Amino acid sequence: MGWNKKYNGYKSFSFLEPGKDYKVFKLVKEIGRVEPYVYPISKTEEEKVMELLEKSVIISLHDHTDVMPEDFSELYEWIRQNRPFTGFEGLSVSGLDAVFDGLFDGMDMITSRYPWKWDSVIYELGMRFCDIAHQDFVILGQKVEDILRAHKEGKVAFIPHIEGAMPIENELDRIDVLYGLGVRCMGLVYSDSNAIGGGLREKRDGGLTEFGYQVVERMNKLGMLIDIAHAGDQTSLDAIQASKVPIVITHAGARSVWNSKRMKPDEVLHALAQKGGVIGIEAAPHTTMSKQHPKHSLESVMDHFVYLEKLIGIDHVTFGPDTTFGDHVGLHKFFEKESSVAWKEEGEPYETVPYVKGLENPSEYPNIIRWLVHNGYSDQEIKKVVGENTLRVLRQVWK
Repeated sequence: MGWNKKYNGYKSFSFLEPGKDYKVFKLVKEIGRVEPYVYPISKTEEEKVMELLEKSVIISLHDHTDVMPEDFSELYEWIRQNRPFTGFEGLSVSGLDAVFDGLFDGMDMITSRYPWKWDSVIYELGMRFCDIAHQDFVILGQKVEDILRAHKEGKVAFIPHIEGAMPIENELDRIDVLYGLGVRCMGLVYSDSNAIGGGLREKRDGGLTEFGYQVVERMNKLGMLIDIAHAGDQTSLDAIQASKVPIVITHAGARSVWNSKRMKPDEVLHALAQKGGVIGIEAAPHTTMSKQHPKHSLESVMDHFVYLEKLIGIDHVTFGPDTTFGDHVGLHKFFEKESSVAWKEEGEPYETVPYVKGLENPSEYPNIIRWLVHNGYSDQEIKKVVGENTLRVLRQVWK
């Protein structure tokens, strides 16, 4: 449906009384926090973009649709209140038909000073679903048909994605509980090693543990998509081999393009593609840079795309921009000690940026399509990388 979304202006928790039922925080603008940027193309090319937005099923394999507070000194209190405002307005102009939402991610400190506690995850899921239940623009995405319905009806399918499986601790059945609550995608590891496998922050990655193999098997049986975006290289290879169905890297890039642990080596990328999986190219600030464009921008991100589609084929690449509605650089700085994303990534020297121009928040996703049209990719190739590749994997994985 492109930009013809059926959004009626709903704002999160508007069924409650601000100041009485919850504390009010001044949140950033969903559209216009920074100067909006439209990738420059010709009028004819823009008409093609509009046509593709209308006809294509467009899926973000990873984003965060939270609307952040302006003042990060209030961040801990905002998180602990557990009233995550969703950027419904921003999503309405994003062109997206579905988004794999990373939720509070490593900020999930609702019930503890530390993230990834079971209670915190359950409380957050319940609160988000409560909000979603009070409106009709965003629907919960639990099967492929939900994504197709969202596209047809001018809505957005919201697919909860837990980036790391630490909350399950050593209890396999907790995966079933998460599935029952609507979670359809989960990362095995979030950078630090856990009972499942090795994280990308570790100097030594021992690969999947015996419990990790059980987790992969259970997720396969349930029909929950496996993500290895933050897993170490050996754990990634083990998971790809162990899974009976394709798995994904929801948000990363190619280490051959930018020498960072957050990027994936060719060996992992080849194995992923051979198993039928896809990688979503991310755009979180200071991640997918390139030697050609060390100042992070849309062009840097697309350098990873060009490399990947040549390395593993157009059928195995998509986009997981990892954007949010708020100051993403400020967020990384705030959580520098706790976050898996180091403020200064290793690799070639680069110039820091306040945000990634052209992919600052989820509403700027159409700039990806503009770049693809301008650079001569065919309609069919574009449809594959913005949604069809992901749908192919989901049809094999989701029950």
